[in-house]
Amino acid sequence: MVTFNLAYTAPVNPAGAAPALTLSQVWAGLERKVRKAQEFVPIIEECSVLSEETIHGNFTVIRQVRFKAGFEPSSSGALVKETCVHYAPCRVDFKQPDGSSISNIVSEGPDGELLMTYAFEWRYPDVEERSEEAKALEEKSWKTAKMAVHGSIDTIRRLVKAGEIS
Repeated sequence: MVTFNLAYTAPVNPAGAAPALTLSQVWAGLERKVRKAQEFVPIIEECSVLSEETIHGNFTVIRQVRFKAGFEPSSSGALVKETCVHYAPCRVDFKQPDGSSISNIVSEGPDGELLMTYAFEWRYPDVEERSEEAKALEEKSWKTAKMAVHGSIDTIRRLVKAGEIS
């Protein structure tokens, strides 16, 4: 078994980005991403909410998503049930049945700039550590992490421009 723990961070409002996004807009985008993941992450083909409730003071959504085959450790294109726990206004944690997890985090840098970080724990139970397959999957995981962060920021900005997030 191999597990990849990795994180990628990008500025929410890099030079030239318009409109500049606020924390409340980014949080609204992350809340929408829980329900409509395919709008934000191209490797997710579909998403449906199964239930929602508040557990220990945190809004929690149970959803099913379908990842494109080959882009998620155990799905092979099958539906994956995820538990999505909201820690407003800065983090959403996504837990999968195989133990894989993802955290979407919004934070401030030293000068008050907004940053978005996605931290991943991808578990591949059928892959041998240090194998060629493991090396290829790790490289793909880094590309996926970067794509997910930038894709989410770009989608939130597009939704703000369209008036769907205010």
